[in-house]
Amino acid sequence: MNETIPEGGVRRATGVRRRALQRIPPAPHAWPLLGHLVPLLRDTLAFLKSLPAHGGLVRLQMGPVPMVVICDPELTRQALLDDRVFDKGGPIFDRFRDVLGNGLASCPHHEHRRLRRLAQPAFHPDRFPGYGRTMTACIEEMTGSWTPGQTVEVTAEMMSITSQVTAVTLFSGSLPAAELGLLTGDVKTIASGVFRRMFLIPPLDRLPTRGNRAYQSAHARLRRTCDRIIAERRADGTDHGDLLSALVAARDVEDGGRGMTDAEISDTILTFFLAGTETTASTVAWALDLLARHPEIEQRLHTEVDTVLRGNPATYADLPRLELAGRIVTETLRLYPAAWFLTRSVTEDTRLGRHLLPAGTSLVYSPYLIHHRPDLYTDPETFDPDRWDPERPQPPRSAFIPFAIGARKCIGDTFATTEATLARADITARWSLKYLPGHDRTRPILGASLGTGELRMRATPR
Repeated sequence: MNETIPEGGVRRATGVRRRALQRIPPAPHAWPLLGHLVPLLRDTLAFLKSLPAHGGLVRLQMGPVPMVVICDPELTRQALLDDRVFDKGGPIFDRFRDVLGNGLASCPHHEHRRLRRLAQPAFHPDRFPGYGRTMTACIEEMTGSWTPGQTVEVTAEMMSITSQVTAVTLFSGSLPAAELGLLTGDVKTIASGVFRRMFLIPPLDRLPTRGNRAYQSAHARLRRTCDRIIAERRADGTDHGDLLSALVAARDVEDGGRGMTDAEISDTILTFFLAGTETTASTVAWALDLLARHPEIEQRLHTEVDTVLRGNPATYADLPRLELAGRIVTETLRLYPAAWFLTRSVTEDTRLGRHLLPAGTSLVYSPYLIHHRPDLYTDPETFDPDRWDPERPQPPRSAFIPFAIGARKCIGDTFATTEATLARADITARWSLKYLPGHDRTRPILGASLGTGELRMRATPR
């Protein structure tokens, strides 16, 4: 239920807002002036996992700026379902808007419904068999180029697969290999820079440092490439059967048949490219890492893919029978959700749980935090794909949110899980990947997604 903070002058209203936030329990270990920046950056994931012990909502100080972390799954669900009051905003989405403009993932509430209606036909179930064929071809091409005993840098190889799939889906394979490579490199630069820049207070984010220059160059180059491709497609006027053609042709019947502007299409393409490459690549890389650590589960997956595929490539039609492969992807998304740390902005004075949140409050929600709560998951640090067996008791729906929920749920969730499952099954059917000596300590790398960093493994044919 909304509650308006009483009026009575700017100073009084500001004081009421400050006191409202101060009633929220603070996280421990704040530093003078820096607040919680030091413990958050020193061991971010451990710090996040420690917060639920202090309440459903916990207050952080990011230097002089207060933020509120939602630690309870039901409160997280409430905030995600009410995307008008808890709108896209805060440090992360401010940085995303620097790159993506008002794309589908970053636009404010008042623009989202129209963009969602225009983009939704591209993700109709009828399109997925075609997407599946593209995925299978790209996965086969990449894994078929490996040689026995080759050292594979897994994260880079998965990025190559997912960027190729995304490019073909977007542009019908019309992008030259050299340009695709440059585009993929720019996406990686941007994705790795978003999290770091979130903590840079202006004007530090504009200083001519090496990292800032690389980020800004990648952003400008990526935008120029997308704008050029859109102009060429408009001039061509041919339906290529790809996502870009669908966006160019889309018309919103609820808005007088108006279509997307070039700027909106460019923002949408950038969103799909950024979201469809690094995040899925990270999920597949983590799945390969986890299976190397759990040979007994890998052996069970060998049995499944040998039975289902019989030496053939994994296809979209095989997905219903690749049950263990699907559960492995789900459990990987639980342990290492790509979108692991996100922000929202409160648009009006409101209540969340028992606390009053003033308009303008920055909220944080973390799928990683929710997915690792021991009261929601037995042995939450353990890799256990069988916890998702439908015959076993399942966690509450609000306890699993790798793609968010509600109207702002990721439009590409089925696309991502389909690609990750096909890649996981096809690689397992053909190869066994094992750690190189001294390279078996994978640590999460924090960026726009939760990555593995460099993951070097030896490929042995099965």
